[in-house]
Amino acid sequence: MSVEDAILVTDAHKRYGEKKALDGLDLAVRRGTVHGLLGPNGAGKTTTVRLLATLLRHDAGEARVAGYDVRRQAAEVRRRIGLLGQHAALDEELSGRQNLELFGRLHHLGGRGARLRADELLDRFGLADTGPKAVRRYSGGMRRRLDLAASLITEPEVLFLDEPTTGLDPRGRGEVWDSVRSLVGGGTTVLLTTQYLEEADQLADRISVVDGGRVVADGTPDQLKSRVGRDRIDVVVRDRARLDEALAALPFPPAHADLDRDRGRISAPVTDRMASLARTVRALEDAGIEAEDIALRRPTLDEVFLSLTGNTAKKDDMTEVAA
Repeated sequence: MSVEDAILVTDAHKRYGEKKALDGLDLAVRRGTVHGLLGPNGAGKTTTVRLLATLLRHDAGEARVAGYDVRRQAAEVRRRIGLLGQHAALDEELSGRQNLELFGRLHHLGGRGARLRADELLDRFGLADTGPKAVRRYSGGMRRRLDLAASLITEPEVLFLDEPTTGLDPRGRGEVWDSVRSLVGGGTTVLLTTQYLEEADQLADRISVVDGGRVVADGTPDQLKSRVGRDRIDVVVRDRARLDEALAALPFPPAHADLDRDRGRISAPVTDRMASLARTVRALEDAGIEAEDIALRRPTLDEVFLSLTGNTAKKDDMTEVAA
């Protein structure tokens, strides 16, 4: 295990009966980074997190966190990690401060230590002014930030975030993103599983795409996008009836273009961004075809996800939410 790796998994296997949850999974996460774990439902993301958090034992392979073997040195691993699961682990009737003090005492910080840590975390996550308000009266974003604060009671080296913003509105999601960036800026390593592809694009330094219990692709967001293809130009024709006429007029091979007849959109790969844009505008003007919209764009993580997982994901597995 390299000193630069906070997490290292080699050829991990896990079965539930006849189902292979992990099938030779390999994963390396560098210290002080956010590493995204993407994949359709049932791909093995949550199993991976549970394995690394010592909540289950793998059948074969090796896994180390913060330099410790998760099977043989589980107690040492637990001292160095935090976990934010898909569901909040808070007492709804207690205030935020009371929740954090409770977690502090459970981690043997003592009364004074728990109070000091609660004060520090409430201030850090912008919750110091919540006073005696019960958690059930918190907004979704406030509740998730408090849950994140609770996972940091022991100042973990490695933090596991398993779909941390599911169900939050854009404002709440943005609040959690800001908190995660702050943590990484302080040296924490984060392993993030998410079904929001925009979230991975915004936060992750590197992404591993998991399908069928193994990593099928790994790289930075830009590296993964480049695997799908070149930049694209999208043209939306105002008069849908002239879509085929527009396709024939545009300066790229029709065979390389994708048509969305319902939206009146033509999409095609381009090499020279600005020159292609100018030629497209001129071609439409010469043909007397009015464009409702013309845009240059990079390949998206949605396209990466679909191409790498064999189009097996359901629509709600690849939800993209703008912050």
